Amino acid sequence: MEIRKIIWKGGLLGGLLFTLNSCYYDEFIPVDPVFQDVGIVTFAVDIIPIFDSGCNLSGCHNAGGQTPNLTSASAYISLTNGGYINTANPENSELYQWMKGNKGTPMPVSGSNAIYNARVLAWIKQGAHNN
Repeated sequence: MEIRKIIWKGGLLGGLLFTLNSCYYDEFIPVDPVFQDVGIVTFAVDIIPIFDSGCNLSGCHNAGGQTPNLTSASAYISLTNGGYINTANPENSELYQWMKGNKGTPMPVSGSNAIYNARVLAWIKQGAHNN
């Protein structure tokens, strides 16, 4: 009778372990936008709207404001002539470093935006064309 209890408890324990081990969940690990493939990034469609949303506002990076002038008419020339873009080493581009907050207050001042940063970095890596 004692052997029966041991076998029964062993079977119950084995079944429980098998059941618990079979419960499996796929862990969702979000991908950092910096490492996502953002595709082809264009200056006019992808980058200018970033500047329009929080950079070229009154008193910031607009005409007569802080350099560089990031209004849609002047942004490309201001960035390229001002040395803010480094296509040879995109991660060290001054524009990207400011946006990440590595040069002081992140730009825009509302806070660093990983998606915007990924788009700007992709644009620089793709040659920083005025497209």
